[in-house]
Amino acid sequence: MGGHVSVEGVHVVVVGGGFGGIAAAQQLKSQQISFTLIDMRDAFHHNVAALRASVKTGFARKTFIPYRETFGSSFVQGRVQQVDTDRQVVKLETGEEIHYSHLILCTGTDGPFPGKFNAVASYQDAVQKYQDFVQQIQAAKSVLVVGGGSTGVEMAAEIKTEHPTKKVVLIHSRIGLADPQLLSSVRQQAKEVLLEKGVELILGQKVSNMAELQLNVTKSNMLVTTDQGATISTDLVISCTGLKVNSAAYASSLPGCQAENGALQVNHHLQVQGFSNIYAVGDCANVNEPKTAYHAGLHAAVAVSNIINSLTGKALTSYHTGNVTMLLAMGHDDGVGQYNGLRLPRSLVALAKSRDLLLWKSWRLMEQKSP
Repeated sequence: MGGHVSVEGVHVVVVGGGFGGIAAAQQLKSQQISFTLIDMRDAFHHNVAALRASVKTGFARKTFIPYRETFGSSFVQGRVQQVDTDRQVVKLETGEEIHYSHLILCTGTDGPFPGKFNAVASYQDAVQKYQDFVQQIQAAKSVLVVGGGSTGVEMAAEIKTEHPTKKVVLIHSRIGLADPQLLSSVRQQAKEVLLEKGVELILGQKVSNMAELQLNVTKSNMLVTTDQGATISTDLVISCTGLKVNSAAYASSLPGCQAENGALQVNHHLQVQGFSNIYAVGDCANVNEPKTAYHAGLHAAVAVSNIINSLTGKALTSYHTGNVTMLLAMGHDDGVGQYNGLRLPRSLVALAKSRDLLLWKSWRLMEQKSP
């Protein structure tokens, strides 16, 4: 991106400190562009490793990286309630207002714990929440994972790898497992890995009494029923379904710019429909591709480049979706996935991702040392 960009009155606000948010913030920092990063937590959550942190004692502290040590006073902890596009300010629930010349929205997706942890919390509280959950899994003789998308597949594999003698059942409303945008051969491999590890699969059925079940708490012999009349007895139920776009920060401010699922409509430059100075990055951008940390990082680079290009009079960069790249860690010793549309050997995925879940990349990006 070249050297130092110094323009009077430029201040970029980045809402959301997930993978896209920290990538954008670091690029702005390296260009010495004035910015504020806002997140409800005080530490970045490397949630790619959240499921490992759910089963392995002491692992969670490696998955949270304090923002302030990296970004100093450019980080503000808080929850954004509204974006005032006329006055160009974001409003926090505390009443504080932060002015922006450019805005990058990286609000991500929300979903059930332990796959997601979107809550106002300190580093210590967040780590403790995962440690408490490790103990729930340890206490259960049997575990039922609801949802066989990519998160559910990885969750079931992590539990069975760490606790090979536990009964682990995965129930999924469809026949095919993992992300539908993956190659069918990769999805079949995911099924094979689960079966090899000893995970029991119930496919093509939905849990019918989900609302009555207490999630994430071990209780002996809970009865789970399906829409086809099957009954499963389990000690622990974990939900890995129902991911939704985190649109609360902008829902009331940008109502005409949202897709049905709450994601923001963007052009090829990742500018939000109708705005030249507002960008959407990662899961909250309505881009037809799997929602991954990898793609969020690519989006961030385009958004920051285009802010700089707009300030320096250069042509804007376009973002183009490519062939799907996605890796699934299935315990520390196995994995399936594809790179640029080509299926990878399981052993290569295990080496590239499953062993340490790419934690080293986030610690390096945040310029800190892992504990």
